[in-house]
Amino acid sequence: MARIVVIGAGLGAMSAAARLAVAGHRVTVYERTATYGGAVGRFERDGFAFDTGPGLLHLPAVYRDLFVKTGKEPLEECVTLTQVDPASRHVFADGTRVDLPNASRAGTVAALDAALGAGAGERWGAFLVRAREAWDRTRRPLLEEPQPKDSAPPAADPYPALKAGLLRRPTTTLAQIGTRELRDPRLVALLDAYAWTYGFDPATAPASAAVLPYMEQTFGSWYVAGGLRSLADAVYERCRKRRVEFVFGSPVEDVLEKDGRAVGVRLAGGETVEADHVVSGAPVPALYRDHVVEWGHGDDRPHHQTVLTGRVTVCLALRGAREAEAVHRTVVHAEGGRPTVTVLRPDDPALHPEGGYESVTVTATVRTSPGQDGEAFADRMVEAAGPAVPGLAERLLWRHVRTPEDVRRDTGAAEVPGPALAGARGLLLPADNRSPLPGLWFAGGWSHPGGGLAHAGMSGALVAGLIVEGADFRGSQ
Repeated sequence: MARIVVIGAGLGAMSAAARLAVAGHRVTVYERTATYGGAVGRFERDGFAFDTGPGLLHLPAVYRDLFVKTGKEPLEECVTLTQVDPASRHVFADGTRVDLPNASRAGTVAALDAALGAGAGERWGAFLVRAREAWDRTRRPLLEEPQPKDSAPPAADPYPALKAGLLRRPTTTLAQIGTRELRDPRLVALLDAYAWTYGFDPATAPASAAVLPYMEQTFGSWYVAGGLRSLADAVYERCRKRRVEFVFGSPVEDVLEKDGRAVGVRLAGGETVEADHVVSGAPVPALYRDHVVEWGHGDDRPHHQTVLTGRVTVCLALRGAREAEAVHRTVVHAEGGRPTVTVLRPDDPALHPEGGYESVTVTATVRTSPGQDGEAFADRMVEAAGPAVPGLAERLLWRHVRTPEDVRRDTGAAEVPGPALAGARGLLLPADNRSPLPGLWFAGGWSHPGGGLAHAGMSGALVAGLIVEGADFRGSQ
């Protein structure tokens, strides 16, 4: 039985902790804040409740696997999952609206043809066929297996784009896919919105980012009753049942090293804790900013995505009940000086007081920079959300704004990490789960296979497999 210290109580770190405890190890989690969940946060006021991180779950099979491998109760006995249908409503700059069904390619093609004109659905469907090829080529190496030591294969873009023009130059960015293959500006906006949702600029995102809409439209979008925070509650309780110990309000200041190996951690109060393995769920950039990890220089340090985008979230407490024809998720695309926003309106009585009220969350991706005027930007976001929420201005009781700096305070990094993407010369590959210091491992959104709830869960599974099975571990089967 090994002694394992886990830094942070995010979803990836807790996923690793539960799996390691089941394998017979003694696991203690040190979390610098007063609660668990990391980016899967919650804001509550006056009987209203809001998810301040992800609002929907994709690839729920990741957490089904976690619960199967760590106890008798399956995921669906611990949380209530509901497929969101339609998966999303899109309101384009010209006023056109389209509702896209959940996990139905034929339904999506038909909806796009009906709303945007004949041929639009066919072009989007043909794009998804090529996106599937990119998904098939990268699914195992980028999601299910440890990161390869040779980054050359993932650095190559797997998207089989059509070649166009006299020079027959290959398509290298997501924006080029829109221009060359989709052509309709509304289809381009649809594609761009998927990229921005995950924090990627379509102008620079590799063509392999086509896997993002493919993943959502193929495997579906799910809501967790009570909000996504309920999933964090369930994972935390599973850890507790497996005898994982949690110490909250206890920042880790340093990783202890002896004879070239991690041997424990030093806490903020000066106390040292010995360990055979240290699993860090902290953001990799924050590790260096706070001088937690100090080995080596240059190539000895793990690489990580250079992410320059974060999210502004506006929580809206509204008077009046949600109208019957409302949908769970609406994307209102940029128009004029207003940003593209995602409006979440869950039909969940657990999130608001009784008697005719509604909790609404509006999010937008922004470039992170110090000194941003969050309130002024929130004004534009709320204005942009108007087409998704009838009578929004008259119904508003109050709002609460969360900026990237608030995210930094709670999680250690203002940026929101994206999932691993092939191409882009390997620059969008997260840190390897295996750090340069033996005995120190990385789990969570900043490490392989990257950001997002499902990817964080996969990261925890990979770290647990590497520790338990060693160098022979080849990933999930």
